[in-house]
Amino acid sequence: MEFRIADTFTDALARLTAPEQKAAKLTAFELQLNPTSPGPPLHKLERVGDSHFWSLHVNDDIRLILHRSASSLLLIYVGHHDGAHHWAKRRKIERHPVTGAMQLVEIRDSVQEPAISPAPPAGPPPLVPKPFEKFGKPELMSFGVPEEWVDEVRKANESTLLEVAGHLPQEAQEALLRLAAGEKPEPPLAMAAQADPFTHPDAARRFRIMTDVEELERALDAPWEKWTIFLHPDQRSLVERSWRGPARISGSAGTGKTIVALHRVVHLARRSPEAKLLLTTFSHTLANALQIKLRQLAGRDRSLIGRVTIRSIRDFALMFEGEKFGYSKIVYNYKMPEIIDDVLKATGPVSVSHRVVLNEWTEIVDAWNLRTWEQYRDIARLGRKTRLGTKQREELWTVFTALRAALKEQGLVTYPDLLTRLSEDLTTHGRSPFDHIVADEAQDLSVAEMRFLASLAGGRPDSLLLAGDLGQRIFQTPFSWRALGIDLRGRSHRLRINYRTSHQIRAKADRLLPSSITDMDGIEESRRGTVSLFNGPSPEMKLAKNWEQEIELVAAWIGDRRRDGYEAHEIAIFVRAEVLYPRARKAVDAATLLHSTLGEDLAVAPGKVLIGTMNLAKGLEFRAVVVMACDAHNLPYSRRIETVADESDLEEVYNTERHLLYVACTRARDRLLVTGVTPASEFLADLGI
Repeated sequence: MEFRIADTFTDALARLTAPEQKAAKLTAFELQLNPTSPGPPLHKLERVGDSHFWSLHVNDDIRLILHRSASSLLLIYVGHHDGAHHWAKRRKIERHPVTGAMQLVEIRDSVQEPAISPAPPAGPPPLVPKPFEKFGKPELMSFGVPEEWVDEVRKANESTLLEVAGHLPQEAQEALLRLAAGEKPEPPLAMAAQADPFTHPDAARRFRIMTDVEELERALDAPWEKWTIFLHPDQRSLVERSWRGPARISGSAGTGKTIVALHRVVHLARRSPEAKLLLTTFSHTLANALQIKLRQLAGRDRSLIGRVTIRSIRDFALMFEGEKFGYSKIVYNYKMPEIIDDVLKATGPVSVSHRVVLNEWTEIVDAWNLRTWEQYRDIARLGRKTRLGTKQREELWTVFTALRAALKEQGLVTYPDLLTRLSEDLTTHGRSPFDHIVADEAQDLSVAEMRFLASLAGGRPDSLLLAGDLGQRIFQTPFSWRALGIDLRGRSHRLRINYRTSHQIRAKADRLLPSSITDMDGIEESRRGTVSLFNGPSPEMKLAKNWEQEIELVAAWIGDRRRDGYEAHEIAIFVRAEVLYPRARKAVDAATLLHSTLGEDLAVAPGKVLIGTMNLAKGLEFRAVVVMACDAHNLPYSRRIETVADESDLEEVYNTERHLLYVACTRARDRLLVTGVTPASEFLADLGI
């Protein structure tokens, strides 16, 4: 007998208390071990939507809801007695007559409140567009809409669409929301009548076979991570696809890029038991988060974990260099202004500011490893706003030549120099330690880091997958990946289903970014057609007259969330820089809660509100988020503006500062509050303030 678990069961399990969860899990394990004659009392539910629904006794109050047939047993819900039976009464499991996918369908007649409210009786009804009114029944059903919901869908208008969609299976939700946004999605695959409806790709996203107790234990382990078990068909196809060259997975915040990257690592490791893999990203903090998530996904498969190296690209490069050549004496960027000033004193004055010299060295000469005047003269300056004449470049090249000599004399190498040395050695000798490389948040990798990854991959099939979003680029100026040997034409794919952020928060945050962004190689990333699969309250935007008033309103908002049932660790406050931490801490103190500060380990402390900078917000998710201190001089950050070498480069700084606000806002799942002191950041105008 096949033993399956539904995503609705794991969702319901997460809402129980810890003791209730433990009891429910033990009962589930007993059921899997003995599905035909379980120990606890089991009885068939009469007068419910599905004649195959059964209720399994956990204790005096908790019940498991099962779907039972001659060949399979499916865990679909768990809850308190009355609530669990009421939930089952309103649902049925059936094969969709058109697509052939097994669906969990909410019975239309059981919905107590009408999905569409009647028009006000007074006066003529307003002419409200109904986007699906012209769609026929066969066409709507081809997208997975259950037959009994077709009429309701056709009556839906812009204000009721999300409410109606919330009652439908996920594939139908996605199709309707994309159609309403002007997209033309392909209908789901229609299976043959004799095929097992549970094997349909859309059924696989909500029902999963549990082959043994260990797999069930991992699926029910706390904290529950739904992404470890259930994947969207689009995500699964990317995880399992074979590519002849480097590939990229893009998508706006919350669409599951990191999920695809993690599943891809596990898929490749299991497909090739001898393969060595590198899972990397631009920061040590995010690498730690990836390590935690990969362990969750791999479960007890220690042999798999042992074949995957998980490090930031910087940490791995330093380790790799030490093993091959011995450790070099690295000079980092914060030391370069002092060294450049010393060189300029020796070479004489130049016609541009010292900041221009530093930026030109960091972003052009050192980044691209330019060693000759001809290389510097002829390099394509894509993405660079500062324009230098030939004479200015000639005098700067004299400075850079002297600078390289000074570094060599002191026995120093730059980080890009180190990466270039490793890249050249790999290209010459072809001894990559990895068969497959997966890089998350790739938009924030530097020129030298991207060149190093290309050398590690060596152009082999399935050797390099890059996951990222240009709209979340906050550390690097744009550059051409193709110029480094990473040609993504025909192998760039975008995810469009947002699982993390409510429709209201996503729609508001998307206003911070253009509808599409084109990279330096001409590949466009469009944000059109991205849809969120759940509703929530509208984001709140509040401005205060002073810090004290802002602290009070943030404290009151956090207090409201606690009264709504939010745990302290489900709430986070993000600010632009660490100097703003005191404002956030005072707000938490005023709410009479404890707080913790976001560090490199990304640990969320139980019972404490997390406080962190926008730069460290990537990879995190909270039920409620406050983006605080969005004052005019904090966002864009005035200290960063002061470092701009030329006014024409301000646009790039403003873009990345805007991206930071987008990243912070999209960490929120259900509730978002954005605050500041007047005069507020100009970016808040786009958010509606």
